[in-house]
Amino acid sequence: MNPQRHNGRTAPPDPRAFPPPTAEELAHSGKLQRRMREEIAACGGRIAFARFMELALYAPGLGYYAAGKHKFGGQGDFITAPEMGPVFARCLARPCQSILTGLGSGDILEVGAGSGVLAADLLLELESLNSLPQHYFILELSAELKARQTETLRDKASHLLNRVHWLEALPAGFRGIVLANELLDAMPVERFKVNENGVQQLYVAWENDRFIWREQPADAAIRTRIETLALTPVYTSEINLQAQAWMRSVADILKQGVVLLIDYGFPRAEFYHLQRAQGTLMCHYRHRAHDDPLMLIGLQDITAHVDFTAIAEAAVETGLALLGYTSQTAFLIGCGLEQLVAGSDPEKTREHLELTQQIKKLTSPHEMGELYKAIALGRGIKEPILGFSVHDRRGRL
Repeated sequence: MNPQRHNGRTAPPDPRAFPPPTAEELAHSGKLQRRMREEIAACGGRIAFARFMELALYAPGLGYYAAGKHKFGGQGDFITAPEMGPVFARCLARPCQSILTGLGSGDILEVGAGSGVLAADLLLELESLNSLPQHYFILELSAELKARQTETLRDKASHLLNRVHWLEALPAGFRGIVLANELLDAMPVERFKVNENGVQQLYVAWENDRFIWREQPADAAIRTRIETLALTPVYTSEINLQAQAWMRSVADILKQGVVLLIDYGFPRAEFYHLQRAQGTLMCHYRHRAHDDPLMLIGLQDITAHVDFTAIAEAAVETGLALLGYTSQTAFLIGCGLEQLVAGSDPEKTREHLELTQQIKKLTSPHEMGELYKAIALGRGIKEPILGFSVHDRRGRL
C-alpha cells in the first residue's frame, strides 16, 4: 500500500491537496459520519480510536472495505504486490508447493483476498507445478470484494473456480497453509500517547463539526503493555491487540501446517524506536499517503505497521513454532526469484521489461523490499520453509 511516511509531525494535510471527492462520495461519507456521531453520543462523547477505525473501514454498507468501492490497483487508492503482476504469486507458489508436498495433501486458506488476483495467479502457478491444493478457501466478509474475487477468478482461472470456496469465519479445524498478504495492517489499532501524565489512550470525539482527538488514562491492559517499553515522553504510537487475538485464533484452528503472513512492519525494538515517535498510522486516498485518519471518512484506507514481535509472541504462546522471518526481498529470492529472471527472454522486450519493473518494486529497499516482511509460523512442520534460507532474521524478533 506504499506505506512510506515522514518520521516527524508537520502541519495536518490540506484537504485541497487531494483530488476532490465526488458529490456521491461526500454523501456516502456524510452517512458514515452520522453513524459515528450517533455512537460517540451514545458512549458519552468519545469512542476509542480502535472503534473509530473499525467503523471507518468495516461499518456494514458504509465502511471503506464494506461499501462497494474499488480499492486495489491502478484505479484504486493503493497497489499491493499481487496487483503488480504474477511474479509475487509465482514466487509464493514455491513454498506452498513444498509445504503441501510435505503434508501429503492439504488446503490453502487465504484471509482477506483483496481483488482475488493472488488467488488466481497462485492457483495457476501451482497447477503448472502439479501441486494444486485440495481446496482453496477465501475468508472474506465483504460481499463486494467476494463478488470481485469471483469475477477475477472466473476471468483468469475459470477452470479452477470449482476448487475455491468462500468462508465467513475461520473453520473449526484446518490442515494446510493459512495465507495473508497485507491483512494485519488493516486491523483496527489502539492509539496511545506517553506524556508527563503517563500512558494516555487516544479517543475520538465530535466538536465544532469535525472529529477531534481526546485522551484519557489508558486502561490497565494497554498501560501495562506500554509501560514495559520505557518510552520517553512525548511519544505517540499504536498497539494492535486485534492482530494478536487473530493470530491466537488461527493457531487454535491449525491442526498441522503453516501460517504465512506478508505485511509491512518491524520487530518491536524498531517499531517503537525513537525515530517513530509519531507512530506508524497511515492513510491512503487515490495513491496519496498522509497520516490524518479523521478526514475523508469512509473514503480512505487507514493502516498501521505491524509489530512482528507481538505476532510471533501470540503464535508461540498458542503452541505454534516460529519457522522464519525475513524481508520481502530475501523471501522472494529464497523462493526462486532469480530463476524466474533467468527464465525470462530479453528478446521479448515488453514482457521482460514488465518482469523487471515488477521485481524492482517488490525488492527495492526504497519500494517494498525492506519495509515488507514475511513471517512463517507452524505446527507439525519438520522441514525448513522455502524462502527463509537467504537471510533468516528470527533473532531480531
